[in-house]
Amino acid sequence: MKIAFIGSHGVGKTTLCFDLASRLKRLDLAVDIVKEVARDCPLPINEATTLEAQAWILHSQIAQELASSAKYEAVICDRSVLDNYAYLVHRVGRRPEFDALVRAWVGSYTALFKVPVMQPPSFDGTRAVSRAFQLEIDSGIDALIAAFDVPVHRLNPHDRPGWIEAALAAAGLPLAPPQIDLFSLHA
Repeated sequence: MKIAFIGSHGVGKTTLCFDLASRLKRLDLAVDIVKEVARDCPLPINEATTLEAQAWILHSQIAQELASSAKYEAVICDRSVLDNYAYLVHRVGRRPEFDALVRAWVGSYTALFKVPVMQPPSFDGTRAVSRAFQLEIDSGIDALIAAFDVPVHRLNPHDRPGWIEAALAAAGLPLAPPQIDLFSLHA
């Protein structure tokens, strides 16, 4: 099982990844989180990104997903190839070779959850803080979802406290660990 939270920067994907991982651990699943790879990119990101930087990010995302999926039964991704691709498209436009890669790879996710933009991004030392850039990327993600006809679960902006339960339900997972009935012992 591979689940990704997708969306623009500064929307809370990282927090959701850790919250979901905690819930999945309580279900006795071996869980790993693929953290946002852009933070490790040695090349420019955000508004100053380049084709090379975004190619590095896309390929690193795929490599980390492959490595985690080989070891863990549940992998939670802080981004997917789709929303990473939106940054490349924003900077240099769509590329046929990356369209094919993203279109093929997006099918490897069990579920994608789109996190809505609810507030401007805050400074974290890496990501851009421009509200306009945040909204442009969000629109670009929506355009790619439509272009590739990707099934996405959109998290309700009016129910932030219920997002993890919505993700569990959409992925067909129980909301709580199974309880052992200690009072009905069979002889």
